[in-house]
Amino acid sequence: MKIIGNILWVIFEGLWIALGWLLGGLLLCLTVIGIPFGIQCFKIAGFVLFPFGKEISYGSGTGSFLLNLIWIVFGGLGLAVSSLILGLAWCVTIIGIPFGIQSIKLAKLSLMPFGAKIE
Repeated sequence: MKIIGNILWVIFEGLWIALGWLLGGLLLCLTVIGIPFGIQCFKIAGFVLFPFGKEISYGSGTGSFLLNLIWIVFGGLGLAVSSLILGLAWCVTIIGIPFGIQSIKLAKLSLMPFGAKIE
């Protein structure tokens, strides 16, 4: 089931979102200050491409908290809200509920990428 879910995800949503995250990561890596944020974009792009069958665990720490706070202020909130709206739109139909759940997981990850481990 997860293979079929990932294939359908890539066709309907995942490819475009992953390309956006990759482009954002490349742009952030052009500056020295943006490199840690660009690396998080690459991590999220990998998750977005094939999210079915993956779990996210969130760690804690002062460094993660501070970097997540900077991330939220400079764009993470908008990314999370857009993923949440997309997830809720998917959940309107019964067939779209699995895709909605993945979009909501992406919303949480795009809000707090530092300290998160994708397994």
